[in-house]
Amino acid sequence: MVTLSEVSKVYERGGDRIPGLDRVTLDVEAGAFCAFVGPSGCGKSTLLNLIAGLDRPTSGEIVLDGRSTAGFAADDWTRARRETIGIVFQAFHLIPGLTVEENVAFPLLLRGEEGRAVRGRVAEMLALVGMAHRARHRPGELSGGEQQRAAIARAIVHHPKIILADEPTGNLDSQHGAEIIALLRRLVREFRQTVLLVTHSAAAAEAADYTWTMKDGRLVARTVHEPVSIGV
Repeated sequence: MVTLSEVSKVYERGGDRIPGLDRVTLDVEAGAFCAFVGPSGCGKSTLLNLIAGLDRPTSGEIVLDGRSTAGFAADDWTRARRETIGIVFQAFHLIPGLTVEENVAFPLLLRGEEGRAVRGRVAEMLALVGMAHRARHRPGELSGGEQQRAAIARAIVHHPKIILADEPTGNLDSQHGAEIIALLRRLVREFRQTVLLVTHSAAAAEAADYTWTMKDGRLVARTVHEPVSIGV
């Protein structure tokens, strides 16, 4: 589902060349839950940003769902994020003036969908993440855990094949963080969505099928975990 071949990213800052990712080769199969861990600055978020098309690699190739992104223009990446990729950030990025259900509906409206189909899809996603009772509330009325659940509903409302989660528990306490990781695990188990998780949390990483440890922009070790059963 996600394949990287010798992908590197070099940043140019004040005449200096700063390596962000160094010749990374990776293959994440469909329906897998893969976590990335390592110290700050090791390239974890850079990796996710490249897969999401939020940044461009300096060299190498990224293939998503069997399609090379080498020739992607900005419109191609926008289409990929609207159809194939869902992104969950550490910061929730909910629109303050909209209700939860309006926030979740937003990606569908951007695709030109409307009416009963949108309302039904939004209701389905809010029920899935346990937020149906908060549909008419605004983000400022929610706890951090509730805001992240709403953000996940928005990220999956278009049924993406790939979910990229960049430190989704970073702003949450341990209990709410565990609930979010359990929810991601459920998406893998029940819907065969492919999840790539960047985290500093060892407990979160252990919920994944396997973990890649990163250092200095490289993948240095792969750890396979025993199957886990987590309830949301």
